[in-house]
Amino acid sequence: MRAISRVLVANRGEIAVRIIQACRKLGIQSILAASEADRENLAARLADRVVLIGPPAPKESYLRIGTIVMAAVGTGAEAVHPGYGFLAEQPELAEACTRYGLGFIGPRADQIRKMGDKVFARQMARNLGIPVIAGSEAVGNLEEAVSQAQKLGYPLLLKAAAGGGGKGMKIVRRLEDLKILFTEAGAEALAAFGDSRLYLEQFIPRARHVEIQVLGDRFGRIIHLGDRDCSLQRRYQKMVEETPSPALSPGLRAEICRAALVFAREIQYENAGTVEFLLDPEQNRFFFLEMNTRIQVEHPVTEMVTGMDLVMEQIRIAAGEPLRFTQEEVQNRGHSVECRINAESPHRDFQPCPGRIEKWEPPTGKFIRLDSHCYPGYFVPPYYDSLLGKLVVWGEDRRQAVARMMKALAEFRVSGVDTTIPFHRFILENPDFAAGRIHTHWIEDTLLPEFQNHERNQVR
Repeated sequence: MRAISRVLVANRGEIAVRIIQACRKLGIQSILAASEADRENLAARLADRVVLIGPPAPKESYLRIGTIVMAAVGTGAEAVHPGYGFLAEQPELAEACTRYGLGFIGPRADQIRKMGDKVFARQMARNLGIPVIAGSEAVGNLEEAVSQAQKLGYPLLLKAAAGGGGKGMKIVRRLEDLKILFTEAGAEALAAFGDSRLYLEQFIPRARHVEIQVLGDRFGRIIHLGDRDCSLQRRYQKMVEETPSPALSPGLRAEICRAALVFAREIQYENAGTVEFLLDPEQNRFFFLEMNTRIQVEHPVTEMVTGMDLVMEQIRIAAGEPLRFTQEEVQNRGHSVECRINAESPHRDFQPCPGRIEKWEPPTGKFIRLDSHCYPGYFVPPYYDSLLGKLVVWGEDRRQAVARMMKALAEFRVSGVDTTIPFHRFILENPDFAAGRIHTHWIEDTLLPEFQNHERNQVR
């Protein structure tokens, strides 16, 4: 068992605050690795110590493995928590931590590497009998891609073999699209993941995105904490998440959770992870997508319905402790919804809106939670993701949770920067959302045109 009394937080923003809070609950000192642009945010104010790791640009600070590891060693930290994004799914960071005698609060490097190869993960799922969307192996050039596309049929998705998050992903509806988009997608994949390999996958137009939260310890025990629905996306970036998914029947929920456990057990997964699936409501079938080897942005909705602190559990597992819960002891109660509040202007095609926050008055209440690093006077820097915070509510059922979220959004007062709050309110007021008639392209195909028309009418 590894004693952990001091953790280096190798991230920024709301997830850094979240990790610091978990450390405090466990009596662990937190050391924040911060760029020069982040020395004044809330995480820096809350951490026991702050160590500067470089200029604002991520490539010169948060993405420098050597700098992160040396900051941990130099401050006497016993472990590193990477949060999500940046280096969280880079096996090289986990390996560097091991070389220097540091704990890595996440899965083993070999697990990160295997799951980072999406083609390998798809094949593993197929070998386990888990449904996988028809697709190709990695294609090395346009000629191979054209050949595979002819076998699979259009429409298709071009996807990066070494990554996720929508980077390098393109919808291909015909041969001419493939010829144009292949080079573009490969370049995006290379820039994002250092690997230009692509593969093809059949495109399901009205699919839902459902993921299963899993926890595993080093003793081979693995449990799931239920599902999350992340179908509300814009440009493959999630905007609203909820649990449980309104699209799953009890029988299908049991099947998809069982498939996630089978998959995670095959690689003897350790720490927190998420097995992701695509749901085809018309066929009432699910298909394996990928596994994310980190804490997810949307983990708070799972915490709201289970009562667990997933970041605390991550730290305990990294310290060598066994899971504290059996599958039978996991109880999911009620419904939870999360809205990601970004510093973006929905009136101007979601253009990022850096600047100084003048007013920051979040809603409060028994069933409301806000994960954020912001405060009045905070300057939103232009160098990073525009996430300001995650507004999360709980209700006894979906209707009550949505009503509480609508009230919370209406009470949230922010000035100085534009935010996505008005667009979130527009989403929740839509009857298709209330009825659960949504899919991964619903925002772009249906809601955005309605929102733009609504805005034009408001101006008149």
